Amino acid sequence: MQASVIKRILGQLLILFSVTLLPPIGVSLWYQDGALCAFVLAFMVMCGIGLFFWLPSRKQIKDLHLHDGFLITALFWIVLSVVGALPFLFVSQLTLAQAVFEAVSGFTTTGATVINNIEALPPSILYYRQQLQWLGGLGIIVLAVAVLPLLGIGGMQLYRAETPGPMRDEKLTPRLAHSAKALLYIYISLTVACLLAYWMAGMSLFDAIGHSYSTVATGGFSTHDASLGYYDSPLIESIAMLFIMLGSLNFTVHFVVSQKLDIRHYWKDIQARVFIYIVLVLILITVFVLMWQGVYSSFWTALRYGSFEVISIISSTGYGITDFSQWPLFLPVLILGSGFIGGCVGSTAGGFRVIRFILLYKQGIREIMRLIHPNAVVTVKIDNKKVPNDVTQAVGGFAFLYIASYVFLSMLFMGTGVDMITAFSAIAATLNMTGPGLGKVALTYGGISDIGLWILSFTMLLARLEIFTVLVLLSPAFWKR
Repeated sequence: MQASVIKRILGQLLILFSVTLLPPIGVSLWYQDGALCAFVLAFMVMCGIGLFFWLPSRKQIKDLHLHDGFLITALFWIVLSVVGALPFLFVSQLTLAQAVFEAVSGFTTTGATVINNIEALPPSILYYRQQLQWLGGLGIIVLAVAVLPLLGIGGMQLYRAETPGPMRDEKLTPRLAHSAKALLYIYISLTVACLLAYWMAGMSLFDAIGHSYSTVATGGFSTHDASLGYYDSPLIESIAMLFIMLGSLNFTVHFVVSQKLDIRHYWKDIQARVFIYIVLVLILITVFVLMWQGVYSSFWTALRYGSFEVISIISSTGYGITDFSQWPLFLPVLILGSGFIGGCVGSTAGGFRVIRFILLYKQGIREIMRLIHPNAVVTVKIDNKKVPNDVTQAVGGFAFLYIASYVFLSMLFMGTGVDMITAFSAIAATLNMTGPGLGKVALTYGGISDIGLWILSFTMLLARLEIFTVLVLLSPAFWKR
């Protein structure tokens, strides 16, 4: 462990991201909403902590090891979440646990909130909440590598620490910094396109900016208590669904499509195909049950609400235009459960991710074939390419840790006094970064105790760092020399 290198890079990251507090400061000045001091203080604290780490070790230029990358990534998310909570703590009547929860929910693009009257917040706070999700959408570390190439050195170690999984070694261009910039350009382009579409559909410019941030980031924060249901506009809902789907696809595919100008590459990607198939099947089931149970008399109304809620939850966005938790039969559990699937690896969506489900399915089929034909050599393939055994083993290990984390955290959360439905759905919603749950957390998390919110904040960070990064740091073996 290289303490000096860790402090230098952590300091650089914090100084860099203190700049992201300048836009909310500008919004506060424009609207004269009384939140200026909170943002200025948060800026000074973040920049000050960054300088505290960076100045003593600024000349320590050494190679960054993978162990250092894991530690920097986790520390950066924790420090940023705590400092990012300061504006909420100073402006809103929130406890420390509530303010940190709100900040973590924003950075991790979960979209869960403890605030009951969102529209009463100052405009700068409303903007800040949306911006948090945009920054977290593509991964704060990846954005940092794009803007601050190599951080001196060691960008790949940070990238791998934040994105462990079957696609962690995939790069768009020979150098990581160039890859990160390519992703950033695509991310900005999608955000601008979404902004313009919302604005032309009737949103105010302020709302269009805020919702474009959280839509492309598949975050789910809104500037209104009723979320997108506030507008009651099928056109706005259609725009949201389009850009949510785009945000849920692998950004590597977006890059290929932008380079070759051929949208057929979306369909050639196995993740995209499977994701679209799953979404269509879930919509079909949801619409059928809604019509069968007489919730909506019109097919088009059932299709409108059913498709929006399915796409919103499976993508881990969490926008709402109706309360799906009140729907009949198994629909609430089906829709909330779809969040476990999530979007594609390499997207802004959360969940277990489609590619892992594909690999587990293929691994299961392989084991069946090996029982039928014991002497046969059966390999797991994705797009006719053999998947290395270490990748399938890693996915199996991840699946176990994902399920174990869900069960353990649900039991732990239930120990705070909440009922079973609230406990299991809240952990599902935060572990999958979907936002709304069932029971007491169907709309907001304002009724959850501070202890419960700390557990949920940890769950969101665990999910955003894809479990391995956090559990590696909790392992005694990590700290042995």
